[in-house]
Amino acid sequence: MKLTILFLLLITSLYSESKVYMGLNYGIFSESFGDIDATSSSHITTVKIGYGDIKAYAVEFSFDYTQNNSKIFSSTNISSDGNKIGFNVSLLKSFDFNYLYPFIKVGFGTGSLAIDRALQSSLSYGSFQGSLGTYIPLSESFDIELGYELRHTSYESVNTIVTTTSYSSLVNIAYVGINYRY
Repeated sequence: MKLTILFLLLITSLYSESKVYMGLNYGIFSESFGDIDATSSSHITTVKIGYGDIKAYAVEFSFDYTQNNSKIFSSTNISSDGNKIGFNVSLLKSFDFNYLYPFIKVGFGTGSLAIDRALQSSLSYGSFQGSLGTYIPLSESFDIELGYELRHTSYESVNTIVTTTSYSSLVNIAYVGINYRY
């Protein structure tokens, strides 16, 4: 069923006025963990490439780089865990309001970060995300993107020698970006 829906969304995007686009986003990242009393906030930069119509559907691939300013997973005397690097795939539906194009985006992703523990040097994670935002066209080729993203992230189990512990978090991201469509 999921593959059928994905296939239909892809087919409809092929028949619209589709274009390839590239973009760069910069945002503020706030992460809260439900399992432990810990939070993390920092900056996130996203580079993306997509295919679709600004007025209809699109498929988007993105790479995230998050500066990590917190020490949640590491156990030694370092100042913070390593920076996060992630890859995401999203489906996007936008709506035509002449000068604004609000959108809804859903997707999933994966990534990793370096940690410093006795038995682990890196930690992988997976995420599901949903976004709301709008495109503001500057010209036929350029547009500004304003958005908010909510991400549910599940981390690989952390080995504490005695036991393994799994963590999950909710991530809030407010971002601004610029896209070039050709």
